[in-house]
Order: sequence, then structure tokens, then C-alpha cells
Amino acid sequence: MRRPFLPVFLTASVLAGGCASPQRQADIAQANREVVLKFYEAGLNRKDADAALHYVGPRYVQHNPNAADGPEGFRQFIAFLRDKYPGSHSTIVKSFVDGDFVILHVHAVREPGTRGNAIVDIFKLENGKIVEHWDVTQAVPERTASGNPMF
Repeated sequence: MRRPFLPVFLTASVLAGGCASPQRQADIAQANREVVLKFYEAGLNRKDADAALHYVGPRYVQHNPNAADGPEGFRQFIAFLRDKYPGSHSTIVKSFVDGDFVILHVHAVREPGTRGNAIVDIFKLENGKIVEHWDVTQAVPERTASGNPMF
């Protein structure tokens, strides 16, 4: 008699942790958020690439067209910020987590006294480490057509 494959597969999947409980999923989501927040503070605000890279996985794929892949590409980007914009600071306005993705809504001011940029940063994590990054940047205007603020 043939045994059905699906029940055996599902049982193995559950035993291997394939179906995390809602609490476990929430714990992982919060841990991922903390990793990204610590990475951001160390790298973008303190401009300490080595401290930030502690939160990066064995691969780091960069989708920002102005930054190269990998740890060396990140170091170069942070060196650029440190040299050209030493007073820059990024304030995380909101953060969202969706599974292995952490999304930040950021107010980045490269030169104090300017309006800065609104940024959406998207990070993908694997096993608690950042492995990919995307971002979209928009200058903060003096006025918006709607009258609504950017943040």
C-alpha cells in the first residue's frame, strides 16, 4: 500500500520548525527590526562601518545604484558620508516588519539646517542578518501640493 507523501512532508516540516507559532514569528520580526535599527544607527549616524557590518550576513546585495555590493561597498559608502557629510543624521520616523523584510521611513539630513530627504529603506534578512538593501529617496520640498507633511 502506498503512503501519501503530503502528510509525511507536513509532519517533517512542522518538526523542523517550518510552521512557527504566531509568538515565534512576532519574536523574529522584533529581532529583525532591532538588527536593522542597530545597523542604521551604527552605520548611517555614527558612521562606523565595522560596527554596522556586525549585522550583515555573509552576502550583502546592494540595490542602491550609488553603492557597491558587499562589506567593502558599504565601507566605501560610509567613508563617503563621513568625508563629505560629517554632520549628517538620519531619523527613523517609522519602521515596519513583514516576515524577513524590515522597512524604514527615514528623514535624512546630510547638511544641518537643510530640509533633507525622505527615504524608504528596505532590508531583507536571513537568519537574523541583513543580506539585501533597497532604497528610494525624495527631497523634502518647502511646500507640498496637498499641504500634508512628508513625515
